[in-house]
Amino acid sequence: MNQLVRLAAITLAFGACGDDGGNGGGGLDDAAPVVAKYAENVYANYGEALTTATQLEAAVDAFVATPNETTLGAARTAWLAAREPYGLSESYRFYDGPIDNPDDGPEGQINAWPLDEVYIDYVEGNATGGLVNDPSMPITKELLASRNEEGGEKNIATGYHAIEFLLWGQDLSDDGPGARPATDYTTKSNFERRKQYLATVTELLVDDLTTVKDAWMPQSTYTAELIAAKPEESVRRMLQGMGALGGAELSGERMTTAYDNMDQEDEHSCFSDNTHRDLRANAIAVQNVYLGKYGNSDGMGIDDLVKTRDPALATRLTEELAASVAAVEAISPPFDQALTSETERPKILAAVRALQKQTETVVEVATLLGITLNLE
Repeated sequence: MNQLVRLAAITLAFGACGDDGGNGGGGLDDAAPVVAKYAENVYANYGEALTTATQLEAAVDAFVATPNETTLGAARTAWLAAREPYGLSESYRFYDGPIDNPDDGPEGQINAWPLDEVYIDYVEGNATGGLVNDPSMPITKELLASRNEEGGEKNIATGYHAIEFLLWGQDLSDDGPGARPATDYTTKSNFERRKQYLATVTELLVDDLTTVKDAWMPQSTYTAELIAAKPEESVRRMLQGMGALGGAELSGERMTTAYDNMDQEDEHSCFSDNTHRDLRANAIAVQNVYLGKYGNSDGMGIDDLVKTRDPALATRLTEELAASVAAVEAISPPFDQALTSETERPKILAAVRALQKQTETVVEVATLLGITLNLE
């Protein structure tokens, strides 16, 4: 028996022997294996995110040691691969868990966006801008972390998108991603600092993901607390992540804002033109939590709780989640070009509406289970 499932069974048995105010009370006494599977999937997902980030770090180190177009291409490929599992993890946010608790959650250092490129390095029209070109500033993990979002929320100094910008540069092309040359790391002004910045910020990303993964270890304090909590609270966190990601974050900040402004600066991965993959991963992330899935692992999910109470509602949300994923996948990449395309803009709007519809149904599911969600 999996450690998490075994712990959940122990918790459920303990609650059944206690008074009505103890764990396991209320109307979700069948939720323990669902919560345990969720915790197992979260740990596996962050484990894969850390593995791919570590592979990215190795590719960046190889590029920094020998900067050329081949090693730069390999680092870019590793970045794209690292984005996949992280995108699938974003439904574990929005309830003050290990990734984004207000005290020390590292989400802002990992995935903050959109960033003001000139805060990091030179841009077109400003050859000396950015921390890279400020020789008075030592480049350390601690200092980069302290400068992240200092003086403004777009002053992003760390995370996936800082690395993305350092690998691709500005996206100034109408039909492709950024095209930063490898010579930026061999002959361009302050190239040694640029190399140091890239290596350091990538190492910091690995550190932050290690912290999050460790917080979800099967016997960690947080995992034990989640499983031991009243099932209504544990399931609330799961639904909160689903509703907040699919609703205000994905359909709102990541899609509607870009749709309304028709500006590539508002898209999630604007330097690499990887936004369509980010959006797809996020849509699947919501679906995974509901179905109890991650990768090839498929266990008990929230859908199983809903099926025993309202089979029609369970099926409806399953279908709506699949429709949202399909609607996002229907948008032709690159996303920055879709924003201004007469044929693609209706697809973006259709995906936004599908995500909004599923979010309304997530609220229905929460109500059915006796849970109140706090969604924007």
